[in-house]
Amino acid sequence: MTQNSTKTAAKADQDRVVIFDTTLRDGEQSPGATMTHEEKLEIAEMLDEMGVDIIEAGFPIASEGDFAAVSEIARRSKGSTICGLARANFKDIDRCWDAVKGAKSPRIHTFIGTSPLHRAIPNLDQDQMAERIHETVTHARNLCDNVQWSPMDATRTEHDYLCRVVEIAIKAGATTINIPDTVGYTAPAESADLIRMLLERVPGSEKVIFATHCHNDLGMATANALAAVVAGARQIECTINGLGERAGNTALEEVVMALKVRNDIMPYRTGIDTTKIMNISRKVSTVSGFPVQFNKAIVGKNAFAHESGIHQDGMLKNAETFEIMRPSDIGLAASSLPLGKHSGRHALRTKMNELGFDLADNQLNDVFVRFKALADRKKEVYDDDLLALMKDHETNTTSDYLQLKRLRVVCGTDGPQEAELTMTIDGADHSIDATGDGPVDAAFNAVRMLYPHNARLQLYQVHAVTEGTDAQATVSVKIEEDGRIATGQSADTDTIVASVRAYVNALNRLIVRRTKSAPGDDVKTVSMRDAG
Repeated sequence: MTQNSTKTAAKADQDRVVIFDTTLRDGEQSPGATMTHEEKLEIAEMLDEMGVDIIEAGFPIASEGDFAAVSEIARRSKGSTICGLARANFKDIDRCWDAVKGAKSPRIHTFIGTSPLHRAIPNLDQDQMAERIHETVTHARNLCDNVQWSPMDATRTEHDYLCRVVEIAIKAGATTINIPDTVGYTAPAESADLIRMLLERVPGSEKVIFATHCHNDLGMATANALAAVVAGARQIECTINGLGERAGNTALEEVVMALKVRNDIMPYRTGIDTTKIMNISRKVSTVSGFPVQFNKAIVGKNAFAHESGIHQDGMLKNAETFEIMRPSDIGLAASSLPLGKHSGRHALRTKMNELGFDLADNQLNDVFVRFKALADRKKEVYDDDLLALMKDHETNTTSDYLQLKRLRVVCGTDGPQEAELTMTIDGADHSIDATGDGPVDAAFNAVRMLYPHNARLQLYQVHAVTEGTDAQATVSVKIEEDGRIATGQSADTDTIVASVRAYVNALNRLIVRRTKSAPGDDVKTVSMRDAG
């Protein structure tokens, strides 16, 4: 037997750690991170293809939009178990079951806050809460044979009471017990001790899977999750890019790569295809409007950058000198050699394949036209430029109801700033002049005059794609109208052009949403913080 085959066989014998992704539920609870129906479906498909074991697709009773998304994800699922969240009441659980029952492998996840602070919210004493846990978990198990139960704020719950309610949930039929560090309060040693204590003290604990759900308020979510695994937890709840409320959740890419790189001291395996990490990281960043910080572990722009002379020299001699993993391990192209205006279709296709895009001939032709136009304005087109180009290609098409045709702005120290705009609306060209407090405001005012609407601008962000005065700017826009939320994004070497295209893109998506959803469908009418 070869050395490699021996390693493969040894890894197959290792304990499996189940990856539970909650990007579409807990991740989406980040302020301003609401995703559209189509975006949720796309991300769910990518998670499924990536090998995620369980996808928590949403909180079905929270809104009509959530219910529709969870239901559709359940119907489309191939390999992943599809899970929905429910508070500790029959109405929530029934609604959750209605949403997930179409999946090949459905799961109901029900929870209640068990710490003294959380018990006070529904005004239940310990015995009353214990009775509710028994009733609701039993009800869930009567509907579905895969039931997960969570004592919210478990890390601040009295140990004796935590053991008591976990035992009740197991006896009522829960197959997975999740231990949430809801407010990111615990430390790694405590996280491990808590799992170890439950495994030792709770009767029947050996029959269920214990999960860990950590938040990053103190920057210890990944460490806490891994410590729990070492102590006996076999499910990690996490999100792409660590997206989530406040400081976020445990980052999927961090725990998965930590288990892969440090398999010598953490001999556990996952079913994740790590080469798909970078692509889904970019997608989640795009649709959520949350850019990944440059120094973010694994997926940050600088994660594999080596700027200092000593590091660069070491890298050239032996990559392992300063890299503990290869860029290709996460689906990142190893080289970043730029293309130019003389680069042909073959070079572009090769580069796009390296970046994770398999383009059909018609798609390649369209992207090539955009690439040539960009290359005429920039001396060198880098990987990040191409990624921005692809985002723009995916979000701005010639079939859109609204299209930017021409824009000219006048700006400077002497105001007011002016914008001359020509926009194609349903196939017909319309032009107008407008003023505003700055060029972007003037341009947005022109759009509103040509296409009147009541949408409120919630987010406007500008990021430079590469360096230099000829760098592309990526602009993200989020708007809201009658409870409907739409995002738009565009990239251009002209920041004002990118801004208007992003705004128009958001309006086009809003127009589509008007036809597909009722007012308020995106508004969460209940919260997981509400009493059960």
